[in-house]
Amino acid sequence: MKPAPFRYHRARDTEGATRLLAELGDDAKVIAGGQSLVAMMNFRLARPAHLVDIGGLRELAGIRRDGDGALHIGALTTHHAVETAPVDTLGPGYEVIREAMGWIGHLPIRTRGTAGGSIAHADSTAEWCLLAVVLGAELVARGPRGQRRIPAGEFFLGYYTNALDPDELLVEIVFPRPAPHAALTEFAERRGDFAIVAAAVDLDPGGPGVRGGRVALGGVASLPVRVPEAEAVLAGGGTFTECAAAAAAAVEPPGDANSSTQYRKQLIRTLVERACEEAASR
Repeated sequence: MKPAPFRYHRARDTEGATRLLAELGDDAKVIAGGQSLVAMMNFRLARPAHLVDIGGLRELAGIRRDGDGALHIGALTTHHAVETAPVDTLGPGYEVIREAMGWIGHLPIRTRGTAGGSIAHADSTAEWCLLAVVLGAELVARGPRGQRRIPAGEFFLGYYTNALDPDELLVEIVFPRPAPHAALTEFAERRGDFAIVAAAVDLDPGGPGVRGGRVALGGVASLPVRVPEAEAVLAGGGTFTECAAAAAAAVEPPGDANSSTQYRKQLIRTLVERACEEAASR
């Protein structure tokens, strides 16, 4: 298949890109690494009249930490750049982000695909989306009216839908604090395929066990979701097995050609318990 006809625009700076988006409106799509959008265009699942290429805006790439320990990842930073970043670049407590990159597709995809592109695409099974939700990230958007920060819990609106205005760019992902006891795991039929279910946890250790934590799931709804029922089990001193069972009971994932609802529930039990055990072992 070939994409439907479109006009190509190459942005020279962030301000120019947002001006173009404001001018072109809903008929425009932003392209960076193109690992998701191009495939959708080739199958004509997406038919933008205009493509605005921001791939050359190197000011939107890079990793930095600020004085209070927050981690800033530019929207055009590739998955592979995060995967191979030196330990002192990401900083202690952010190992889960580096390790999660290994779940993303295959190496050619990780060398082209970008953090911001993945989050803006808003696939509920995407590792970046799940990390943003479980770690309480903020998404920095820039447009003609200035810059704003959107909490991850308010950014994802549904299937492939986010809270960006049509004239806004996602420019940065901010993880506000280290998460030394976090883990992400998932299951796909083949390594590199989209996950059927993904689970991520961020534990709050206390004494010999844990005193609470965050639990998030991907592939069970139209967007990545926190599971307060499972978090309540952790806060109440329950076991990881009980936490996993609560997570599976709290959601009703859709069945499809890949798996049934019951199969996804069983995956949730396995993956949440596995993620808890991995996070606790750190």
